[in-house]
Amino acid sequence: MSHGTKKDRPVLRLLLIGLIFHLVYIGTVFDCYFTSPVVNGMQSYGLDRGPAKRLVLIVADGLRADLLLSKQPFPTIPGSPETVAPHLRSVVERRGAFGVSHTHVPTESRPGHVALIGGMYEDVSAVTKGWKTNPVDFDSVFNRSSHTYSFGSPDILPMFAQGATPGKVDMWMFHEDEEDFTKALDTWVLNHVRDLFHNASTSMALNAQMRAEKTVFFLHLLGLDTTGHSYRPFSREYMNNIQVVDNIVRQTEQSFSEFYEDSETAFVFTADHGMSRIGNHGDGDPDNTQTPLIAWGKGIRGPLPDSNPSSHDDYSAPWDLTRLLRRDVEQADVAALMSTLIGIDWPVNSVGVVPDVDHTRPGYLLDVDGGKTQAEAALVNARVLLSHYRVKHARKREHTLFYKPYPYFSDGETYLSGQMKLSEIEHLIKRQQYDDARQASSKLIKHTLEGLRYLQTYDRTLIGAIVVVAYLGWIAYGASTILVPPSSTGITSRLQAIDLVAAVTLCAFWTLFILQKSRGSFYLYIIFPVYFWHQAIRRFGSNVDQLRKLVSTTHLSGLFVRGGLVVVTLEGMVLAYTHRSIWSIGFLIMGLAWPLFFWPNEVQARNKLLHRSWTISCLATAIFPLLDVNKKESIPTVLAGGVCMLVAGFYGAVRASREWRQLPRTQRISFQRAVGVQCGLLISSMIVTASTALRLRQKLGLPLLNQIAGWTILVIASGFPFLLRIEKPTPEARITTLFLGFSVCFVILSISSEGLFYCSYATTLFVWTEVETVLRAYRHRMILKEEDNKSEVGLASTIEAYRPQADDMRIAVFFLFFVQVAFFGTGNVASISSFYLEPVYRLVPIFSPFLMATLLIFKIIAPYIILSAFFALLNARLHLPPFSLFLVALTLTDVMTMTFFFKVTDTGSWLEIGQSISFFCVSSLLLVWSAGICAIGEILMAGTTMHVSNAKAKKEN
Repeated sequence: MSHGTKKDRPVLRLLLIGLIFHLVYIGTVFDCYFTSPVVNGMQSYGLDRGPAKRLVLIVADGLRADLLLSKQPFPTIPGSPETVAPHLRSVVERRGAFGVSHTHVPTESRPGHVALIGGMYEDVSAVTKGWKTNPVDFDSVFNRSSHTYSFGSPDILPMFAQGATPGKVDMWMFHEDEEDFTKALDTWVLNHVRDLFHNASTSMALNAQMRAEKTVFFLHLLGLDTTGHSYRPFSREYMNNIQVVDNIVRQTEQSFSEFYEDSETAFVFTADHGMSRIGNHGDGDPDNTQTPLIAWGKGIRGPLPDSNPSSHDDYSAPWDLTRLLRRDVEQADVAALMSTLIGIDWPVNSVGVVPDVDHTRPGYLLDVDGGKTQAEAALVNARVLLSHYRVKHARKREHTLFYKPYPYFSDGETYLSGQMKLSEIEHLIKRQQYDDARQASSKLIKHTLEGLRYLQTYDRTLIGAIVVVAYLGWIAYGASTILVPPSSTGITSRLQAIDLVAAVTLCAFWTLFILQKSRGSFYLYIIFPVYFWHQAIRRFGSNVDQLRKLVSTTHLSGLFVRGGLVVVTLEGMVLAYTHRSIWSIGFLIMGLAWPLFFWPNEVQARNKLLHRSWTISCLATAIFPLLDVNKKESIPTVLAGGVCMLVAGFYGAVRASREWRQLPRTQRISFQRAVGVQCGLLISSMIVTASTALRLRQKLGLPLLNQIAGWTILVIASGFPFLLRIEKPTPEARITTLFLGFSVCFVILSISSEGLFYCSYATTLFVWTEVETVLRAYRHRMILKEEDNKSEVGLASTIEAYRPQADDMRIAVFFLFFVQVAFFGTGNVASISSFYLEPVYRLVPIFSPFLMATLLIFKIIAPYIILSAFFALLNARLHLPPFSLFLVALTLTDVMTMTFFFKVTDTGSWLEIGQSISFFCVSSLLLVWSAGICAIGEILMAGTTMHVSNAKAKKEN
């Protein structure tokens, strides 16, 4: 097989363009559905005076509402108390208001705090900053306060000081190295709050500053988040940490009472996000999006009897609080509530709605003046949102051709229309018609929020059209490159016309974007559909005769049937993202139905052992998608996986040695010694993992010796296959060393059955390669018979230029199936955040998100290394140029990508929103990653004797 020839260049160019295209177009989902809400130029508004002089915001990072408030929330823990947080529960029952704060995806610490303190929902692009630094500066409650004193994590506090007035936000932060899973981070915060009060007693300037009105104290308690990640939410450690938080809240309240000696402090207790059962967060799982909200103190009402119909549901039924009113809010509403309590201007980017706007339901504010405060707060809320809308409306109108304003404000100028409605509300307040004023404010707020959403999604139709045309263009471009050879004719008038149309189209869109002052990404997006369709039409147009010949020699009915089956299969994979059992059904079809109905009888008769092996391996791998994704640590299962990997590695070594019999004995011995070293490393990893897991279960911490041993074994084992130098190894030898090299990863970083899956998955790939080799050799022999045994001509033509065959489309679909299964074989298809963190603690006892994510990604990559090697071997055995089958797969799979794009939603439950984003991103990134797989496979198998097995297969048939 020749590499790097001129004939390969169109294929490599197509591959490179496809990678760039799919990577760039991941951004379309964010430009279409999730753009930054931050704009500047709004006027600020607020109450002249709030009911409270100061505010204390306590955020328990990663706290679940149900585990805080339920009666007997930890029934499986012996001796657990009926009420885990007695102080906070007494606040709910006797002197405060409570409810559930519903967070938005992604349920991470940064966006959660931005919503709580800034009143806005940050766009998802902030993930590129690691959720730690501000992509754009935004306003916050802290910035509007007279002074803010903040205590807690270095991951959270600095981002609110960065955009605030210099000197307004003071920070006390523990060092990142102190974020150990075994340390009490929350007591650090309490101790520093007490130190502040002590210092104020000896400093007149600090004392005066702290006694000023409109001050804010922020306590960020990180302990529950680190404990939940380490031990999961239903553990004794998490329960104990809730008790610590409850005690800190009690002591904090006591410290404020002793220092100020008044009742002018308002307290707000909540969480930035929850925690899933397996100790993760980030997606839209209800356990992650439902957090507690408890408010009490100055200006806040006490408990009220439940309403009719009840404010409770099945979620809060176990709390034994159904006699009391539960008042739920959106997370951004908390910023509006806090601004109202201390009478500061609201953050100008806030889209929150103070709960007391709705006059039909009690909110959180104490009614001391017949509802006047609530009505004025509702008016301020309407002013803030309307100011926000006016700025966005003015910018959109200025930059958009044929602009259509939001219908509610289309009866006149937005400023005049909105001002008239505000004047009506002011008139109602002056006449003391407070309920009517709140009702009018509520209506205006509702329409303004809808107007903001209208402006936020104004360009959605244009982006969606560009995306559809681009993906269809990519399919056409890929098909033209694969099916139609480049033309040798010169430039004709027809081609010149095609070039001119493409250039004019691109210039027209760029001109439109310039006039509309569109985002820079739009200029990039439009290049791809114009280029794809230009190239496809140009190639088809310059090869009309070849195209007609291709159509005349193709059985169109069979082609359409195969194409329909491919589309159905791809849509089945789309459905499998939410129904794990479909992956198992796929393996059943591949293992049982495909050989029975589609293998030639002669192949079945002469390859019974291969047939049985294929069926058994598919059935074994089909088990894993059916297993519960909420796994608990099972060291016996991990060790069983290690044993299976040892057996598989030994079999691979024996098979490779047999294939190597014609080579010198010293070379075989060198390989066998290498395998012996790898097996020794694998056994060592099993011993160290069992010891480490036992120590961690006993809460004895991670021994330094175990940590060093674990890292040493993992690094040596993973690098060994790449450093090993054996002259002209067989494919089996190379794959065996790769398999054993990554087996260590599936011991040290596994929680349960991942090692068994890895072994079964690799076995299935091995048998698949053998099956495809036998089938292609059989069909090639049949073709040669039909051509009067012109074998040399037929083989040479196959090697020189890629000619698509009927089976290639099926092989490409199989490849895509294996790509998906490698990612979702043991993880939860619903969310990337379902991958477990617990095994990482065997190597990393300190909370280090980047290092932990790196280890998890390394574990995810391992099956793909094996897939890449087998796929490269399959390409060679089928006498195909590198990447040829992948190009077929890449062309087909955009059926899935388009489906996921239009399934993305920013409405509905947060679970649906989070899943829709994850599905599109995972699908697109897997395509990009698949190209890397093919490239890695070609590199890894470059020095092997990959054609020997093909000759053997042909002899057997």
